[in-house]
Amino acid sequence: MIYTVTLNPSIDYIVHVDKLEIGGLNRMSSDLKLPGGKGINVSRILKRIGLESTAMGFMGGFTGSFITEWLHSEAITTNFTTINSDTRINIKLKAAEETEINGAGPSIQAAEMAQLKKQFDQLSKEDIVILSGSTPASLPKGFYAELIQLITARGARFVIDTTGEDLKQSLKDQPLLVKPNNHELAELYQTEFHTVEDILPYGKALLDEGATYAIVSMAGDGALLFSNDGIFRSNVLKRSLKNSVGAGDSMIAGFVGKFSETGDPIEAFKWSVACGSATAFSDDLAHAAFINELLNEVQITQL
Repeated sequence: MIYTVTLNPSIDYIVHVDKLEIGGLNRMSSDLKLPGGKGINVSRILKRIGLESTAMGFMGGFTGSFITEWLHSEAITTNFTTINSDTRINIKLKAAEETEINGAGPSIQAAEMAQLKKQFDQLSKEDIVILSGSTPASLPKGFYAELIQLITARGARFVIDTTGEDLKQSLKDQPLLVKPNNHELAELYQTEFHTVEDILPYGKALLDEGATYAIVSMAGDGALLFSNDGIFRSNVLKRSLKNSVGAGDSMIAGFVGKFSETGDPIEAFKWSVACGSATAFSDDLAHAAFINELLNEVQITQL
């Protein structure tokens, strides 16, 4: 089974206004509410490519109920830990320019943390746990590391999609996959990249420090897969860019989903690129038909 863990989910409230007047009365031209959170996005894409997962994490209040009900409407299994605080709302205000106002996240109590950790007792060596996104400020520093110890103690594998110290500390525990973009990778190693070639030694460093596979996304320059069998690069698919939210999560879903089925990292990388590109070219997360259409256009070459 694939489990996704979203510690700080949200409702993404997308608001369109024709013209934004600061300090004045503005009326929406349209709005949309969507379940948000990186692990939740992974579960939604996995479902669309025909694979099951269980979505976990902290969920509370009427906002949490909205997200849970939405996932159930898509036939996605959930096992959220109920908390007393409301799950946050993130506002995406779209006018001439896009403005984001993200909620700080709920207050998580010690008993709620313990309840979430208890759920990891059910893991086995056949399972993959995907840890994604930011953590609420109320969680102690190193909470991801605590979860990783629970996962590896059960013989399960894990994927981590976060940045900074949490990513750096996770490498020693041999994640199945990490997926920083080129900017996040440069920040991790306190450097700058000017060419694709500049990235190569640092992608290899992720493997040297413990990762089994690493995908580095490079926006308009495609993506790189680092493995012990070599470095592979995808071509760049051509469509109009509509949406950057969830593209990286879709890449995680494509890789992990297909790798869990086939054990073939190159085929999984193809699916990763197709899923990520399809979301980038869609208004929301990609649908299966579009993913399959793009899959035929993905080309992988070894460097």
